[in-house]
Amino acid sequence: MASVYETSMYHRLLGKVALVTGGATGIGESIVRLFHLHGAKICIVDMQDNLGMQVCESLGDDTNVCYFHCDVSVEDDVRAAVDYAVGKFGSLDIIVNNAGVSGWPCPDIRDADLAEFDKVFNINVKGVFHGMKHAARVMIPSKKGSIVSLSSVASATGGLGPHAYTGSKHAVWGLTKNVAAELGKHGIRVNCVAPYGVPTSLAVAHLPEDERTEVALDGFRAFVARNANLQGVELTANDVANAVLFLASDDARYVSGLNLMVDGGFTCANHSLRVFK
Repeated sequence: MASVYETSMYHRLLGKVALVTGGATGIGESIVRLFHLHGAKICIVDMQDNLGMQVCESLGDDTNVCYFHCDVSVEDDVRAAVDYAVGKFGSLDIIVNNAGVSGWPCPDIRDADLAEFDKVFNINVKGVFHGMKHAARVMIPSKKGSIVSLSSVASATGGLGPHAYTGSKHAVWGLTKNVAAELGKHGIRVNCVAPYGVPTSLAVAHLPEDERTEVALDGFRAFVARNANLQGVELTANDVANAVLFLASDDARYVSGLNLMVDGGFTCANHSLRVFK
């Protein structure tokens, strides 16, 4: 029989119901797999139906994992996803607003495409807000819950991505603080996680499809490593998932309104003067 310590260590979400947006690939998939390992019942929400179903099938447990097609930029879709998860599993304890896009690089603001700007904000900001709103709708009566959103180092520092992406991640951090201020009286915690560069498909999404190769990802890894503060350690999707797990679990039972940097000190260090190099 497992000890109390072993149970808490390896089943930190036992009995919890979680919904993860963008859960079919990348960081979202890592979150889904880690949550499943820790005993959660999970609704994977995505638009990549084949990949989402593959994740479900690979976990081999259709009683505790399900998939729901959803465009997070559409409020009715998010409402339906939350209702589906509650209908299937009986409650909702955790939502992870992970779905997001980076947008296309544009080094000159005069050339910015406002349609592209709107697309990024619709997914990265409205999508997160939809998740917060409809999670709150079902969490408030229960007087408990954990809302975790994915921000970025670009939520704290300029010059790390396109204007739309950086603006959207600042907005996620702002929403997190404001929604945490409202929902604290209901016992609901609201936090976000801000990773440094993670080598996933999102990192090369701006490239033509035939150029999104392992070689391109290796180039991204090399670029990120050269500019990192913490050397000798590569940030992975699993590292980000572990941070989300902490905030989602009762280990963080009195943590709310936090933007947890998973960046090896990148946002707190400035090496431009080369004092330590």
